[in-house]
Amino acid sequence: MMPADASAPIRDLFGEVARDLPLDDGAVVLGGFAASIDRELLAALTDIAQSAPFRHLITPGGWPMSVAMTNCGTTGWVSDRTGYRYDPVDPESGRRWPGMPGIFADLAARAAAAAGFGAFAPDACLINRYAPGARLSLHQDRNERRFDDPIVSVSLGVPAIFLWGGQARADRPRRVPLVHGDVVVWGGPARMTFHGVQPLEEGCHPLTGNVRYNLTFRRAA
Repeated sequence: MMPADASAPIRDLFGEVARDLPLDDGAVVLGGFAASIDRELLAALTDIAQSAPFRHLITPGGWPMSVAMTNCGTTGWVSDRTGYRYDPVDPESGRRWPGMPGIFADLAARAAAAAGFGAFAPDACLINRYAPGARLSLHQDRNERRFDDPIVSVSLGVPAIFLWGGQARADRPRRVPLVHGDVVVWGGPARMTFHGVQPLEEGCHPLTGNVRYNLTFRRAA
């Protein structure tokens, strides 16, 4: 595994995306891949949140998550004292989750193809909202029924430090800077890699204010 300080910068001196960054076999950061459609993505996100508002889910241990979440698609990821799972119904409203916008599904499919994973058709999109101080501890995405499909993760808003670990929780993670419009794709031999997000630092983005949004696409069923 590469040391934590080996996460070479992928921005030029003016903060622009310089290049894509391979992380592992089956994993890559597609620098700025979603930047050209950022306003459309955020508009669709706003519509989703009006139907299924952001909320701080409770972990099985009884702790509220620092990240606020909602979902769209045919199923959504939820957590409570009974465990982590996917559910086609929003437990707060009793209604089905909002449908996945076409611009979301198209972006996910194009990013997956660019990373070498063809014919990706996500049925779930987890939407995370990070305020300053919010974080996501190292974890694996393992609630899906199959692991043949990749994960596609889109960053919008304030920059964040993505933690890219290994196949064991104890593996030392790399610190990977992500900015608005970056897309991370991982699958194949990298599908079960532990990953997370450092506490979000104070910042401001002209489209999102002081928060970061993360769209995470999966094939859950």
